[in-house]
Amino acid sequence: MTTTSAPRSVPRSVPRRSALRALAVAVALVGTSTPAFGSAAFAAEPQTYTLTIKHVDRAGQPATKFRTHVAGVFKDGGEEFLEQQDTSGVTTVRLPKGRYLLDSTLSSIQGANGTIGTDWIVQPRLDLDRDTTVTVDARTTVPVDVRPPDGSASFVHGSTVVEVTHNGVTRSGNVVNGSPNLRVAHLGPETEAGALKQWIDVNWKTDTVNYALGRTFTGTRALTGLTRHYSAQELATLNIRSAVGPGSTGTTHFSLLPTDGASLGVSRSMPTPGTATFLVAPERGTWDISFTVPRADGTAPNSYTADRIAVRAGATTTQTFDGPVFGPALTDRPAVSRDGDRITANVPLLADGDGHAPWSPSFDTAYTSLYRDGLLVGAASDAPGRGEFTVPSGKASYRLSTTVTRKAAAGATTRVNALWTFASATTTGPTALPVSVVRFSPELSPAGTAVAGSALRIPVTVQGAAADGRTRSLTVSASTDGGASWTRLPLEAGAVTVQNPSAGTGVSLRAELTDADGNTLDQTITDAYRTQ
Repeated sequence: MTTTSAPRSVPRSVPRRSALRALAVAVALVGTSTPAFGSAAFAAEPQTYTLTIKHVDRAGQPATKFRTHVAGVFKDGGEEFLEQQDTSGVTTVRLPKGRYLLDSTLSSIQGANGTIGTDWIVQPRLDLDRDTTVTVDARTTVPVDVRPPDGSASFVHGSTVVEVTHNGVTRSGNVVNGSPNLRVAHLGPETEAGALKQWIDVNWKTDTVNYALGRTFTGTRALTGLTRHYSAQELATLNIRSAVGPGSTGTTHFSLLPTDGASLGVSRSMPTPGTATFLVAPERGTWDISFTVPRADGTAPNSYTADRIAVRAGATTTQTFDGPVFGPALTDRPAVSRDGDRITANVPLLADGDGHAPWSPSFDTAYTSLYRDGLLVGAASDAPGRGEFTVPSGKASYRLSTTVTRKAAAGATTRVNALWTFASATTTGPTALPVSVVRFSPELSPAGTAVAGSALRIPVTVQGAAADGRTRSLTVSASTDGGASWTRLPLEAGAVTVQNPSAGTGVSLRAELTDADGNTLDQTITDAYRTQ
């Protein structure tokens, strides 16, 4: 089956009735005594012209199945979706003067087995300044033949998106094909240099591997055909792993999308624990993953995102979601910031082992407090690591403390404590404050357990103000009695080693840090992992 629909972020997805309301009114009222287009006063009718579109199929006959999209590439430019009304293959519409993007999808039945073929023709530059006739001819199209190295793979779906920009206005069109029988062609004059972008994504699969293939193009013309047969050496391996998180069900859901441009992407479900393997085209750029973990108790699912994942031909990249050690992590946004005399804390305290910060982590209690020169400024208890505080102006010493707890679960952190000290003064705008966290990254089972009685090497990474050689001191300790007592661990080559206790014991980890400017961190993760 072949359809035309709107991949992620494509403006065509807006319902025609609402998106085209102003344009539809204008077309309906042209030639009447009522002003039809423009200001609220309708002082003057816009200059309009008739656009006639003739559709021709692969046999040179009037096309009987088509859908044509016309979008105005100018301020307040509307869009029209035109479909077959009779057997003539001709449709007309009256539109305001301006630059338009036209793309047309024609469907045909091929061969005795009734295979559906799709022809997509794009005119990226249609300057409507007079009554105009355009012929959309399927005989001008050339196949899109993008294939993986494994000849046994089956086609899943493909999507092609074109985006045109003119005078600061961008419009787009797309086609989604459910069979590999897609042919495409450029129509009409070229656009200005660099005004056109086009993305092609083609997805195949076998019983064990998914293929996410495609390319990105920039230029003056829409594509007329594309042949690309990938070899195994040209592709990168991207593994998406699901660990056994606390309270999760046996099934997780995820999607994989190219970062750049609009795309239908790939959506899948898989058991927990499990691994989905993708061979992806590096020339398509970086990749984004959305990962959702349903909860067995029916509460809101735990969702993660990982954006702009870089891949390289011949190399393997693995992203593991909802696995230990759960603990504080810093993302690309400031974890603690000050704007004038307002301090905001938003520290992900229960990021998973790969540093993915959950949107709605499960927890039982949370508490965050801020002290200024030893005096309590305020406290919050609605979400882990979050709080907003208004402070007096001027420079002072601050202590920010935060705690989150949750019920015990195999391999799951049951408590996180973090205490930061830093100096701060009034700012003239949003400014990141100098906080740090420590990440622990041992190799654990998908359930978050380690072998009892064995020696476990735990890599230690510093994020934030103390990163990149700005750590003055760092001490790491471990506890096997829930934090009642601690044993200091030597830090060697960026890692510590724990001699694991007997089976069924939780191992807690603590980090005490001072950065180059004297700001401090005291961080504890209770039951970072368990032995088995």
